[in-house]
Order: sequence, then structure tokens, then C-alpha cells
Amino acid sequence: MLRIISLNLNGIRSAAKKGWLDWLAKQQADILCVQELKAQAGDMQPAFLAPHGLQGAFHYAEKKGYSGVGLYSRQAPHATRIGFDGGEFDAEGRYVEADFGAYLVVSVYFPSGSSSEERQQAKFRFLEAFFPHLKNLLARGKEIILCGDLNIAHQEIDLKNWKGNLKNSGFLPEERAWMTQVLRELGFVDVYRQLYPNAEGDAYTWWSNRGQAWANNVGWRIDYQLATPALAKTAQQATVYKDQRFSDHAPLIIDYATTW
Repeated sequence: MLRIISLNLNGIRSAAKKGWLDWLAKQQADILCVQELKAQAGDMQPAFLAPHGLQGAFHYAEKKGYSGVGLYSRQAPHATRIGFDGGEFDAEGRYVEADFGAYLVVSVYFPSGSSSEERQQAKFRFLEAFFPHLKNLLARGKEIILCGDLNIAHQEIDLKNWKGNLKNSGFLPEERAWMTQVLRELGFVDVYRQLYPNAEGDAYTWWSNRGQAWANNVGWRIDYQLATPALAKTAQQATVYKDQRFSDHAPLIIDYATTW
């Protein structure tokens, strides 16, 4: 079995104070993809760099306290790649890729466009750049798992208040169409949705800090594991862990009936 977890930490130091490292010790994860480190290399404590037998690779944002992603694994990858576009988005610390031979695993953090029209346009530029990058990954002929906070709810079933968000970032027609294109044209599989096609509230992975969103489960499903078809078929079970809160996101845990 291969257990892969994805979690937006919303600050690795903040999440550590809320117990995510103690929780991780019990999870038997083979791979852990994290987003929003909000830390630089100098901020990373030993426990952050190699927690509980996992070894990490990180992409730090140039801007302090912003973005950043990591990819931890129990087995050492053959190679890692930090960044994907060599420009605008690499400066923001959004991409780590690990090559395990038969598998490529990616931890990625898509931009949010909710703060301003300028950031929404940056998000569209990211999507435009990332699609051909995914094509290039597929051309390498390996099984792929793309993990992360994509900041897109794909379908109406993926957020509580879909009618009220039709014109909001994260549920815009262009963003949803991009996701559809990734699934239909490139052939990636939304693994959670494959396992649980009708799940609604249990599937949400993010809740706004405004109002009573968490208490009332007014959530969004914006954290994903997208896999190539053969690997997706081996997925046995998926869980969104909600018994503890480490950030405004919940961990997405998926077990695959495969090995390294």
C-alpha cells in the first residue's frame, strides 16, 4: 500500500503549534505533500525538515511569509525538481516534483484570485502555463500523482454555496473549464471523486475563517490528488481528516494498492 497525504498548512510554524507533527507521527504516510509553508529556509526547524522518518524537499517563496510548498517521502526519490516555469510563479514557491522511478509525485499550490482582479489575472496566467507543463509530464511515460491546493472547486457538488459563488474566484467558469480539460483531454483522474462520486459535505477540504463556515460546514473541495488512470484505479479509500484542525484546510488522505 502507498499512503499519500496532501495538506495546506497555512503556515508550517502555526500548524506545528496546533499539533500537525504529532498527528503525522500516527499516519504511516509514505508521501506527504504540503502547501503554504509561509516560511523561508532559515525558519525550518529540524522537525520540519525531516519529520518522523520522512525526508523533505522544499520550494520557498522569495517573499517572506508567503506561499511555499514541500514534498516529504519515506523513500528517497531518484531526483527532485523545484519550480516549473522559471519565472513569475517559481518566485512564489509553488512547485516540488519528485521522481520515484515508476512514479512522479508533485506538490503544487495554485494561486488564489480572491484578493484582487490582479491576482485573478495571475491565476489565469498560471493555469495557462501549467497545462502544457502537465502535458510534458505525461510525455515522460510515468505514472503521476498531482497533489495540492488547486484553489478551484470543480463542480457544484464541490462547495456548499455554489449559487452564491458563480462569479467568485475558485468557482469561475474559466477555472472549472480548465479542470474539465485536465480530466478529459489529459486523462487525469480526480481520485477522491472517483471513489466517492456523490460525496458532498464530507468531501470539503477548506472553510473560510469568516462567519461560522467551519461550524456550519460551509466548505469547498479545493484540495486534490489527481492521478494517471492506471494509478488511480488502485486507489482503495480516501479520507478528509476533520477530527483536529491544523489550518483552514483539512488533510486529504488516499491509500493506493500499489508499492514503490
